[in-house]
Amino acid sequence: MSRSATAEIAVMRVVRRSVGDFDDFYAAGFQPLALQLYAYLGDLGLAQDLTQEAFCRALGRWKRISTDDEPVAWVRRTAWSLATKPGRAGAVTRGRRQELIEVGARRLALAEALATLPPNHRRAVVLHHLARLSVAEIAEQERIPQGTAQNRLDQGQAALAAALRKDS
Repeated sequence: MSRSATAEIAVMRVVRRSVGDFDDFYAAGFQPLALQLYAYLGDLGLAQDLTQEAFCRALGRWKRISTDDEPVAWVRRTAWSLATKPGRAGAVTRGRRQELIEVGARRLALAEALATLPPNHRRAVVLHHLARLSVAEIAEQERIPQGTAQNRLDQGQAALAAALRKDS
């Protein structure tokens, strides 16, 4: 099981154990969500800012959100909505290239390959592989038919594989 999926399960357990404890919810959920947005945006600072904003919005609605089956889904949807606002979607920043170089050439190649994908395909790939969402869950979050979600994921994975093969 991926680190992101394990973290999301931990978030759900924390919420069930202590519905009113936002601090534990935040501590368990911030990093996995920020990493998803980072993979999509290519800018760690922006990803952290947007994740923080999503959690701030959740705090203001915590009494209602905490009773949901999956409060983490509400925060994730909000963060992704912020990340894909017009003017930001598809604008993968390359300003943090040095930061990426420090984590290794393979991760840099992956980040660069992800950056070449259309925003809708990149979101589907990141949500499926980092957030461990099923096609049905991606469709629900993106508010699109399952067939469209599957198509975006398939095309994104194929394009990503081709981009990675080209770089090797």
